[in-house]
Amino acid sequence: MTKIIFHILNIIFIILYIYPGSLLGFLIYKDILKQPQISPDFMVSSNHVYAFLLLSFLGLISYLKTFKIIILYLISISIILELLHLIIPNRSFQFSDLFGNIIGVLLSIFILILFNFWRKK
Repeated sequence: MTKIIFHILNIIFIILYIYPGSLLGFLIYKDILKQPQISPDFMVSSNHVYAFLLLSFLGLISYLKTFKIIILYLISISIILELLHLIIPNRSFQFSDLFGNIIGVLLSIFILILFNFWRKK
């Protein structure tokens, strides 16, 4: 079941990332140029950290047997989706978003490793 949720969420992320503007902004504010903000940003985009933390955690627990491959996929997709903002209208590439994506992936890896460490004790 987690694999299905992971794939659905993955497709939703791809659609949200490649849409020329903010689909969530359109749905919430009726404005494709306005992006909803979950919490304040610090040095990285908090929205991106939360999003990739969720996606990565689901991907990692769904594909534990191919741990290295799913990590490579998650890091690649986090970079590729943000780089696409260089060419998509009404979107902008931002390093804070890219680092937020990568931090979300790394946090989920760290949490899973800690959980497995504590479970073995």
